Amino acid sequence: MGIFGKIFTWWDGATLGTTWWAKRVGGDHVGTDAQGNKYYRKKAEDTGVSTGSYTQAEKRWVIYNGANDASRVPPEWHGWLHGAFDDVPESNLPPAKIWETDYTPNATGTAQAYRPQGALERGGKRAAAVGDYEAWSPEG
Repeated sequence: MGIFGKIFTWWDGATLGTTWWAKRVGGDHVGTDAQGNKYYRKKAEDTGVSTGSYTQAEKRWVIYNGANDASRVPPEWHGWLHGAFDDVPESNLPPAKIWETDYTPNATGTAQAYRPQGALERGGKRAAAVGDYEAWSPEG
């Protein structure tokens, strides 16, 4: 898509507006996660340039590597983005446990999404209601 994709699409990576804003504010790159998403921070200064933060204390943001889907932000970076801790996640996390699985993004709306029996995508067939089920009727 090239330049037109960067101008007109917001759902697949940073638009030109986001890229321009990030350069204008001059954020510091603080880290990259396993999926290639880049994380930035801008500390408040008396430069007269608004960072977009309500408190003007610090602004933190992510530039996605691919689709703009918030579920692609791993939990440790989510905590950092929302100010749960000040240092980057690598310095705050305990070692990984052997039972922990790798991060997977939200699969809703994709071919990998969970579809229970009876879902239209699986043929729409479900088990017949049997046993103690009795339909309600207004007559009693």
